[in-house]
Amino acid sequence: MLKEQKTRPAAIDDDPSIIALVKETPGGDLKATLGSLVSQGIPAFVIGPDARDDLIRLANEIDWAMKPWLLPITSGDVLSEGAAHGYRRGIRGFAGNVVYADDDLIDARGHRMSPHFKPDWNCELFRYFDFVTGTCVVRADCAALMAAVDAADWDGELVRLMLGDGDVKHIRRIHSHRKTRRRPRLPLPQCALPAEQPRVSVIIPTRNRVDLLAACLRGVADTDYPDMEVIVVDNESDDPESIRFLEDVQKTGIRVIRHAGEFNYSRINNSAVDRATGELLCLLNNDIEMIDRDWLSCMVVQALRDDVGAVGAQLLYPDGRIQHAGVALGVGGGAAHAHRFLRPEDEGYFWRHALPQFVSAVTAACLVVKRDRFLAVGGLDEVKFPVAFNDVDLCLKLNERGWQSLYEPRARLIHHESVSRGLDRDKVGAERLSRELAALKQRWRTDTVVDPYHHPHLSRASEQFVIAI
Repeated sequence: MLKEQKTRPAAIDDDPSIIALVKETPGGDLKATLGSLVSQGIPAFVIGPDARDDLIRLANEIDWAMKPWLLPITSGDVLSEGAAHGYRRGIRGFAGNVVYADDDLIDARGHRMSPHFKPDWNCELFRYFDFVTGTCVVRADCAALMAAVDAADWDGELVRLMLGDGDVKHIRRIHSHRKTRRRPRLPLPQCALPAEQPRVSVIIPTRNRVDLLAACLRGVADTDYPDMEVIVVDNESDDPESIRFLEDVQKTGIRVIRHAGEFNYSRINNSAVDRATGELLCLLNNDIEMIDRDWLSCMVVQALRDDVGAVGAQLLYPDGRIQHAGVALGVGGGAAHAHRFLRPEDEGYFWRHALPQFVSAVTAACLVVKRDRFLAVGGLDEVKFPVAFNDVDLCLKLNERGWQSLYEPRARLIHHESVSRGLDRDKVGAERLSRELAALKQRWRTDTVVDPYHHPHLSRASEQFVIAI
């Protein structure tokens, strides 16, 4: 039965109007929820198990001329102190229809725990994990409410209807203390095959280490994709076995391009792109091993989207731990691989490592992007970023053009990180890395910027998403 919880009148400066829709659930502490709303001057309507009838009656009772915002909340959840004021402040001057906030859980003894410091709006992540419903206000009208009445998940459906074109605002503060949360939809469905399967130019820089290159090429050959052009760029291999191997692989249809001079990852790849014939490019390290045959199809279907630039894969160390699950800006002052060293079967930070999502950047160890978009932003920067951070710079340039980087965990590969080239631990390498980090900070302000897909309350000293101390 529909019940209105009376509250004290809202003060004039409390406008805009917010009305709470309390979803009554078995065992939920309805009294606590209503008390929380009353204390903050928010009128509340209880939507019982017969939600359809209650919602229809509510639609007829609301004064829609007041253009109210609706706050769906589940019985047992309570607002944090000042949440109503925070929502109203977020609403003022905002043209979109959804404003959401962070949340935490309250245990049986009333202790707060497990804070969820959420990313700014991430529509790709939301497809698999509703992190908005229950901690948001929506600018809904009567038609939208009526459109949600037949859904079993009526509050989630109302939020989805109002998301519209994605003009969504995130308040980076905890506004809800919750008894339960929605969970991600795992396991993920299989990757959809792209409706079109255009040619992909797979570009693999190499120098010696025939063992790594041979394993990588075997994986490429076994990849389930109909139209691949494979280009190996040899940066002055001098090992006789590697030279013989490169001569042999050319007989199988693989193109081998000789690239002289010191190692410059950006220049090596740019030179191959100039000769590539594919509509899409796949930048691929020679120390990558394939696990599944559909890795490239998974990445291509994402890279063909109008709103996507660079697509990155989930890369694993040989021992099975995560090496790359997207890149987070600001970690370490520059940029770092997200969720590194986490085991894929562990929950980590709200299963973020396991879910497709927009990210600020992805690694070029395995990256797919449309060739025309790569060229439109000038490719990889050969001067400022000859070895490190060239992929981050590329992604940020693509992001600026509206082609957002995307992490696709269903494309899983093994990465023997920097095995063939080595790490920058000698004096020359360390000095070069320092210069490239300084260039990244200067161009993209990574030492001060807050990554929109990270959070100010998450540590900038850890690649795993942990709360800052």
